[in-house]
Amino acid sequence: MSDSMEDKTGSFDATQLNLQRCPDCGGKGELYIDSENINEKFEVEKQTVITPCTRCNGTGFVPPG
Repeated sequence: MSDSMEDKTGSFDATQLNLQRCPDCGGKGELYIDSENINEKFEVEKQTVITPCTRCNGTGFVPPG
């Protein structure tokens, strides 16, 4: 069996364990924004908008520095 990266499963970069998690998204890489809209029948529609975090660019970690 070869030791190439393609043959490994479940591997992760251990250097990420020491990185600081993004305070805006809590390390998830996504922001969840709750919003309410009123439709044409004047009913309130609640929805959650999921968007990539702009502070960490969706990685969940704040860049050093």
